[in-house]
Amino acid sequence: MDDSGAILCQISVYKDMLDQVNLEIEANIQVTREIESEIVRCSEMESTLSFKEAELTRSFLASQFEISGLISVTADSRNSLKLLEDEICRLRSEHCELLRRLTEKREGFVKKCFEFQRDVSVDEDNELRSLLSERESLENEARMLEEKNTTVKNSILAYMEDEMWNLLSD
Repeated sequence: MDDSGAILCQISVYKDMLDQVNLEIEANIQVTREIESEIVRCSEMESTLSFKEAELTRSFLASQFEISGLISVTADSRNSLKLLEDEICRLRSEHCELLRRLTEKREGFVKKCFEFQRDVSVDEDNELRSLLSERESLENEARMLEEKNTTVKNSILAYMEDEMWNLLSD
């Protein structure tokens, strides 16, 4: 019986060892399950991050497209502004030339009027008065034309300035 007790003791030791191995296997299985759970969770996170990356890439490309459009619009606006500035300079030059010619014609007219007045005799006093009245009328008309010219110039400059501000604000 000693042998059978020793065998039973040996079997009991082996059973304890087998139980220990089973516990370690169960612990390893539990760790494996936890690792698999982490892998699934990481896979889900990777999928979510891939989706976010795709959204950010789409947003980035849309922003790049919009920026390209704005750069193009800015270049066109600058070109348009340059053309408007050139047009304003041309109109100012024309205006100065128009004023110069108007002044020369007015001075010539006044000079001719004075010459005419010297040449007219005293006997023609009534005719002189009518001519002087006409001269005064013409001078008034010239003055009114100059005022209208100034008004037109101011209107054109105001319109151009408004258009430039509209282009710059767009």
